[in-house]
Amino acid sequence: MSSTTPAEVRTHLLDALQLDLVGPTPDDLAHAEEIIPQPPSKWYLTGFLVPCNAPIDVRSDDTGDDELDAVSRSGAGDDEATPDKSSARKGFFPSSMGMSLLVPKQTSSLHITVCWGDYKPLLTDQIEAESKSTLRVGTWQRTPRHANLTVPIQISETPLEFDIPESKGLKLMVSARSVTSEDLVPPGTRSVSIFLVNQRRPAPNKASDAAHAFQTKLIIQTEDAFVPRPDLRGGNGEDWDERVADLQYRDDYEFAVGHNVSAIAMVEPGGICQKAWTAWIPTADVEKVIPATVPDVELEMERLAAAPTPAALRDFLQPMVDAYAEWIAEQRAKAPSSPKHRSETASDLLNRAVIANQRIAAGLQAMNDPQVFEAFRIANRAIATAIRQRLTHDKEGVMPESLSAPKWRPFQLAFLLMNIVGIANPEQDDRELVDLLFFPTGGGKTEAYLGLAAFTLVLRRLRQPGIHSAGLSVLMRYTLRLLTLDQLGRAATLICALELERQNDVEKLGKHPFEIGLWVGQAATPNKMGKKGDGDENSARARTIAYQNNDRQKPSPIPLENCPWCGTRFTKNSFQLLPDPNEPDDLRVACVNRKKRSDGKPQCAFIGNQPLPILTVDDQIYRRLPCFIIATVDKFASLPWVGETGGLFGKVERYDKDGFYGPCRPGRGHPLNHPLPPPDLIIQDELHLISGPLGTMVGLYETAIDALSTQEGKQKQIRPKIVASTATVRRATNQIRALFGREAVDVFPPPGPDRRDSFFAKTVPATEKNARTYIGIAAQGRSLKVVLLRTYLALLGAAQKDWELAGGSENPNNPADPYMTLLGYFNSLRELGGSRRIVEDEVNARLTQYSQRKRLGEAEGSFADRKINDLPLELTSRVSTNQVADTKRRLALPFQDKEHVDVTLATNMISVGLDITRLGLMVVLGQPKTAAEYIQATSRVGRDEKRPGLVITLLNVHRPRDRSHYERFQA
Repeated sequence: MSSTTPAEVRTHLLDALQLDLVGPTPDDLAHAEEIIPQPPSKWYLTGFLVPCNAPIDVRSDDTGDDELDAVSRSGAGDDEATPDKSSARKGFFPSSMGMSLLVPKQTSSLHITVCWGDYKPLLTDQIEAESKSTLRVGTWQRTPRHANLTVPIQISETPLEFDIPESKGLKLMVSARSVTSEDLVPPGTRSVSIFLVNQRRPAPNKASDAAHAFQTKLIIQTEDAFVPRPDLRGGNGEDWDERVADLQYRDDYEFAVGHNVSAIAMVEPGGICQKAWTAWIPTADVEKVIPATVPDVELEMERLAAAPTPAALRDFLQPMVDAYAEWIAEQRAKAPSSPKHRSETASDLLNRAVIANQRIAAGLQAMNDPQVFEAFRIANRAIATAIRQRLTHDKEGVMPESLSAPKWRPFQLAFLLMNIVGIANPEQDDRELVDLLFFPTGGGKTEAYLGLAAFTLVLRRLRQPGIHSAGLSVLMRYTLRLLTLDQLGRAATLICALELERQNDVEKLGKHPFEIGLWVGQAATPNKMGKKGDGDENSARARTIAYQNNDRQKPSPIPLENCPWCGTRFTKNSFQLLPDPNEPDDLRVACVNRKKRSDGKPQCAFIGNQPLPILTVDDQIYRRLPCFIIATVDKFASLPWVGETGGLFGKVERYDKDGFYGPCRPGRGHPLNHPLPPPDLIIQDELHLISGPLGTMVGLYETAIDALSTQEGKQKQIRPKIVASTATVRRATNQIRALFGREAVDVFPPPGPDRRDSFFAKTVPATEKNARTYIGIAAQGRSLKVVLLRTYLALLGAAQKDWELAGGSENPNNPADPYMTLLGYFNSLRELGGSRRIVEDEVNARLTQYSQRKRLGEAEGSFADRKINDLPLELTSRVSTNQVADTKRRLALPFQDKEHVDVTLATNMISVGLDITRLGLMVVLGQPKTAAEYIQATSRVGRDEKRPGLVITLLNVHRPRDRSHYERFQA
């Protein structure tokens, strides 16, 4: 039966993984007595226990200690970390599995259900009688088993041993110990560990699997509730983040920990747990966080832009301030009154919310300034225009005006309003405050700070319409190439919209154009214009001519592939070297889209003599001084070495129609009365990435940047406003103090006492919106090579079957599409290199006949044959910028497209900046070293809740961190 929704396809993939890697579950009646064509320890990856006394060759796999092949490469990319080493001891298959729980004083016994499967080899005549298939060597039949026991809880020095009826040697070992810390748990609480141990007599080598216990499972129940495990973090009050977590997760408990296996606890409403069980493939859902709605608030950008007076605008937006105040009052009433440290934390959080609300109200009051009011209106109009334009990309015949009116999310609008005072009145205290926008990945942070950038740019022009409003006003910085390229497209569309606004009212917004510059290393953009005969292959001239001569094989001279205004793909005719191709001063970029809209207007406004306002060559940037620059943080290392960089901070003396000039270009242009103003706003995206050695270096340069950006005000020195954003950060105040030397930090939205509700964001249960599902796979005794191979084969083959059942390419809305592209994530290039060979060779070869992997008597199995691309794509530091851009483009294509992608292998380059809503499937090899990286990387899939994400983490239990995550996967 075919799936009708992506959520159903995801469920099928989970079922196929469980059945293929572990085997039938106790309630899988269809496969309860399956017959498989080879010994089950070969057929299944994990989920079985071997006898304790089995010979070494039975207890281990020949390839169990193989490491993924390393790749050698010199360099220092972000993704070249050395992977953690596994234990030096040889890995064996497990002979026991179990879990530990805490039970209250009154519990005298536990009810335990043991489930497993026994397999025995079938004789030839049995096979011929039961199946017409050709007999394969080593055919085995399963017999489902289960046993129910009630075991007493007795404290003893040695574990109690219980025989499992009719198991021929399986035993339960039960160990109980007193918990002495009565201030952490109720008096009389005991810690109970229960293990299932295979003490069967080993079977002969040819049939050794007959003594194994497969698909083992323990289900433990109690009439009393289990005692939650105490969490000691957060109570001492030293770490603010731990205190907030202690408050917000006060009703979330961990009840069970697995041993050699994962443990799952069933928690009833009210935090009561009476049942727990083991799982070889554990699953956990991460619920979706969505922007909250606020009633009676006008969120349409164009209606805000059309507000006739500041009073009318306040009427539109004051309900947000009022609703926020009511919410704060409600939260105070519901906040816990004890223990004291939680009450104090809740009060502190709500006090911060009061401050945020006061700042939003102050932003509304600032609209009484006519220039502030007008800048807010124009910024709203420009953002709306840019959004409409981007939504028409790749949609033939769709007019921007026909789309639904763009709207702010409440938190985006609130963030803009609360920062207006700091921008409009630079000598106010708000200017010194660093605002950290803290919202989950995919929630809309980019639009929030682009809105603030638009307001900042327009206000500068309104206050100084002449030449002295020119120069760099907004500096946006990133740490990774992929992130920089992704944001360039969105920001460029906004600058295009602002430039059209300026052209429509030159008197108000000045004669100097709005332009955007990309200031990054020469691997992504040319740093010099170049001239004939200079022998520089990386110059803008050399790259442009090479592309114009061979646009199929040579990369584009800029890292954008499409026009940011209309979405048309750039061609060799999009680039011009002016005024003289032999010794150019400018690389001009224009769209080649000459089509007309249905109303007769051109589809693109930036054609012919109206070039796109984009600068990507350092020489151009230093001369033109675009109002908006996107840069990588490492680029600032050039400040002491390249004199022209002073112009970015307003240190120029002269100007003409071609740009501005400082001491490095004497004698050119007309004198300026005074230097240009320095940057007004610095945006640091993905703040969490600036840590460790990189953070140390950035902090050093930040001292110089802050000094260069500071100007004298009437009463005090004016420093630039700094805003930062992230979806994952800890100890933000300490980090910002170390980086920027600023003491005051506000996190927005301020978290509330309830983690599911911060007024501006709400966490919705999986019953309302599809959650992102995480599953863990670990196989003790197997190498990661084998685990990766089997997982990739199962996912690619099962997805292909669902794809075909749903109509394949004939169905334009095939529900399997999000899972047809597998995104593999690796913690290091070394592991990726070894895995790449596995994909190119074994996965590619075996997948073409994977439909033959089925049980005897089955008409069809869980998989379909599939031919994947011979070479997987890569998103890593060793791939050129144009290849990165092309890979991103192809990943967004539906699977029906001839350029579709089967497998992409990536490192931490994709942790931020890969915003492709189509992707739904990721396999992570090894637990990332930081929780932030894990959250960021896995958030690349399932960004659309209608195409829910599935993340499979392959864990190596011979690494301590991986084992900990596996055994406590649900927690």
